[in-house]
Amino acid sequence: MRKFNSDKEAADSLHQAYLGLNKEISKIIIGQDEVVRLVLTAIFSQGHCLLVGVPGLAKTLLIQTIASSLDLSFNRIQFTPDLMPSDIVGSETMDQNRNFQFVKGPVFANIILADEINRTPPKTQAALLESMQEYSVTVAGRRYDLQRPFFVLATQNPIEQEGTYPLPEAQLDRFMFNINLDYPSFESELQIVKNTTSDFRNTIENVLHGDDIMAYQHLVRRVPVVDNVVDYAVRLVHKTRPNTPMGASQASQYLEWGAGPRASQHLIVGAKCNALLNGKYSPDIEDVQAVAYPILRHRIVRNFKAEAEGVTVDSIIKNLL
Repeated sequence: MRKFNSDKEAADSLHQAYLGLNKEISKIIIGQDEVVRLVLTAIFSQGHCLLVGVPGLAKTLLIQTIASSLDLSFNRIQFTPDLMPSDIVGSETMDQNRNFQFVKGPVFANIILADEINRTPPKTQAALLESMQEYSVTVAGRRYDLQRPFFVLATQNPIEQEGTYPLPEAQLDRFMFNINLDYPSFESELQIVKNTTSDFRNTIENVLHGDDIMAYQHLVRRVPVVDNVVDYAVRLVHKTRPNTPMGASQASQYLEWGAGPRASQHLIVGAKCNALLNGKYSPDIEDVQAVAYPILRHRIVRNFKAEAEGVTVDSIIKNLL
C-alpha cells in the first residue's frame, strides 16, 4: 500500500491514478468517458453501480475492462430465470466424513459482475441484498465476511424487454448509481468497429491494488465539505418529495414518491470523490450536480400523470437542479 505524508499528497495521487485508469480503460472502451467516470467514482466512494442499456452496448466488456485495470479478484454471475440464491452466496454440503462444510459461491470476490440482474426472479435478486449492505452473507445461521474492497457492478436490460423482473425498491436503493448507457456516436462506432474486427488485441495493465483502493476510499471520507454544499445537496433531495413543505411543485405534480436520506449521503460522498478525481481538494455545488442524475434516477418514482404525459425522470431531475 502506498504511504502518503499528507491528505493533499494522497489527493494528488488519486487524481494521477484516475488519469492512469482512464488511459488503460480507453484502450478497450471507446466513447463512454462519462460512464467510466461514474463507475470509478462509485468504486472510490465504496458504492455499487447499476448499468442500464439495451444489449450490445458493451456493458459487460466495460466492467471486465475496469476489473482488469484493478488488481482485484473478479467473478461474473450470469443471472437467469432458474438461478437460485445458493448459486450466488454458496451452500453447505456434506463431506466424506458426513460433516457439513460451507462451499463459497461466486459472491466471494472483490468485484462481482451481476450480468442481466433483472433476468432472475426477486427471490434470487434479494440474495445480493445482505452482501451489498453488510459486506457479508449468512448461510445456515452462520455469518461469512466478504473480502474487502467489495463492489457489485450490475447490468440490467430495459424493463420493457421480455423476460425481465423489476428490481425491488429496497435493492435499487442499495445501488449508489443508476447509469444509463446510450448508443455510441458515429465516430466512436467507427473506431469500435476498426478495433474489434482485426486480430490485434490491447492488453490492460494493473494500475491500482486493493489496499490502494481502500486507502483512497478512506481519503474520500476525510475530504472537507463547506456547509452550503451540504445544504444544497439535502435541499435537492427534499425537492423530490411530493406534498412536503420543501417539495417542488413539479414533484407534487409528477412524482409518486421521492428520494430518501441515503440519496443525500451519496450526493455528498459522490461530490467529494468527483472533486478529487478532477484535482480539487473540496467539492462545490457543481460536483453535487455532476453526480445528481445517477444518484436520483432510481430513487424517484413517477406517477401515472407523468407517464401519460411522457415526462421522463431525467427531465424532472434537470428542472429540480
